[in-house]
Amino acid sequence: MSNLPVLIIMPLLLASFLAVLFGIWWPGWARFISIIGTGMALVASIVGLSKVLSTGEALHHYMGGWPPPIGVEYVLDHLSAFMVVIINLIGLIAVVYPPAPGLYEVPRKGIPTYALILLLLGGLNGTVLVGDLFTLYVFLAIYSVATYGLVSLGGDRAMVASLRYLILGTIAGGFYFLGVGFIYFTVGTLNMADAANLLPAFYDSPTIMAAVALIVVGMGVKLALFPLHVWLPDAHSYAPPVVAALLAAIQVKAAAYVIVRIMLTVFQPEYFTDTLPVTTVIVVASAGGIVFGSVMAIAQSDFKRMLAYSTVAQIGFVGLGIGLANPLALVGGLLHILNHAFMKSCLFLVAGGIKHQTGLQQIPRFAGLGRKMPLTMACFTVAALSMIGIPPTAGFFSKWYLVLGSIDAQNWAVVAVILLSSLLSAVYFFRAIEKIYTKSSEGEPAVEQANEPSARILMPIALLAGGIIILGLTNAFIVTQVLNPVAALLSP
Repeated sequence: MSNLPVLIIMPLLLASFLAVLFGIWWPGWARFISIIGTGMALVASIVGLSKVLSTGEALHHYMGGWPPPIGVEYVLDHLSAFMVVIINLIGLIAVVYPPAPGLYEVPRKGIPTYALILLLLGGLNGTVLVGDLFTLYVFLAIYSVATYGLVSLGGDRAMVASLRYLILGTIAGGFYFLGVGFIYFTVGTLNMADAANLLPAFYDSPTIMAAVALIVVGMGVKLALFPLHVWLPDAHSYAPPVVAALLAAIQVKAAAYVIVRIMLTVFQPEYFTDTLPVTTVIVVASAGGIVFGSVMAIAQSDFKRMLAYSTVAQIGFVGLGIGLANPLALVGGLLHILNHAFMKSCLFLVAGGIKHQTGLQQIPRFAGLGRKMPLTMACFTVAALSMIGIPPTAGFFSKWYLVLGSIDAQNWAVVAVILLSSLLSAVYFFRAIEKIYTKSSEGEPAVEQANEPSARILMPIALLAGGIIILGLTNAFIVTQVLNPVAALLSP
């Protein structure tokens, strides 16, 4: 079982190669191979999570049999096992979703598209599984390059957005790389566990302080933490729905994972809370992002752009969980990674279904869709209510833990921001719900001719909507079995 961490990554990287190789002759095989590869990775992820939960011990794999600090180590513990299940589950739903509404692609162009999706998933899995700071950078580069290509598929405006993201993402990667270089030249190792043992002697070093600052800023750009979010609205608005779903649901969360991993297992948490004001900065930036993203979402009439700015706000909740740096808040932030993955991917896939059936993207033109596409709009409503934070949907419980964490930290300003965000979210989501369930006064032709999408489109959406309810009802199990052991690392 020690090779499970690698068995999660390998099917994705191998399937990426095979999707191109076989897709040249049989274009439809690219998607089929993607489904098989992602399904295998998901099965391995679930087996790994089950193993970690049953034993309470992390699984370690040394590439080539070389033990650290010489060799590269892969680690499957509670945190990484939690993340890879989310990544591969959302990834499988994304590749199952039909390419016409999801990728705006004809079959032959889908050959490199599915290869890039597999590279994205492989890079994300590698990022959360590797126990080596430099190899983590390599996987960051893999998923970033795949993302740039995927975003550009949305058309001319998407190509500009992809270029902007490429520039900022390269700078962010450079910051992380410099930070890792500073750590290596100080302690002489790249293995996370080995570095954790050596770093306390150098906590007063300006070099290590600079390393932390560079890594956090670099990951802040990747996370789209306010005000480093400038690449996100255009990239998510103009990318195809499946790509936007992958970016919002799992891609940006990998950077949050990196910050949590380095704070908990490479450094001591007190270094981020007391020695350097890292967590304070993250809290302020996250609170600002929640308010800014929510207000900007209210100002949008384009459905996907509203969802994009909503993501800026939702990332703030994950940031609050990290920045408040107490067990309840961290549980809330990590739980929100899971909940938001289901909520936002559902909403973006609904956007793809609406455009495929009607060609519409402007919310004011959605009037009457509730009557023409009742099942799709019911799923949208479930996801929207969860984004607002209405029980028993999943979104309520992650916000609840964040409120408890804020109270525990006696940070009443953050409590006010969380409550305000729910009111602001209600404004833009209830506006869309009201429009959808009202009859169009001018008789929008696109709506009048619309009908429910096929089962191939509807089933992934319904699965995500159902998952939102199930996650809400089973959140106690997830928290006690998976997230509490991670939050316990904050305790001295």
